Amino acid sequence: MRNYDEDITLMLKVKNGDIPAFEQIMKKHEKPVINTIYRFVGNRIRAEEIAQEVFIKVYNSAKRYRPKAKFSTWLYKIVTNTCFDDLRKKKNISASFFENEIPDPKQSSQDIILEKDESDCFVREAINSLPKRQRIAVILREYNGLSYREISKILRCSTKSVESLLYHAKLGLKEKLMPYLKEGKI
Repeated sequence: MRNYDEDITLMLKVKNGDIPAFEQIMKKHEKPVINTIYRFVGNRIRAEEIAQEVFIKVYNSAKRYRPKAKFSTWLYKIVTNTCFDDLRKKKNISASFFENEIPDPKQSSQDIILEKDESDCFVREAINSLPKRQRIAVILREYNGLSYREISKILRCSTKSVESLLYHAKLGLKEKLMPYLKEGKI
């Protein structure tokens, strides 16, 4: 709960015009925000640009900030909405995910890199094929570790809807990735 209190305290200071408090929030949340956006858009430069938009929105909405939920829930609602806005502007968005993998000592590092790139490509294509709400639900749950309740607040839907989004996303991913799994490519 310490981070929760720190973030709210910092944001309330920002609300009162404290620029160094805003800089602390940016420094603390910049990398996770960029990584979340990157997983959604698949382009590091674009992710950094969107992150800048997010932090401008955070700063501009500071006067209206009300600590009704965790700061991260409020922040990721802004992240999600900004990603959706970007998606509406550009229909050619891809997602990229990272797997924590223990390398096989029998394989050369070059083989591992090539294999990883190929399997990431299959996963990226499968994730990209998901409807946008399923895609962001997967990113928020699996890569940001948010609870169903937090995701429901971000997406403005019920917890049951989040369960349904994730269930259908998993079915879709399973269907799209099954041929690659059978061939041992993933």
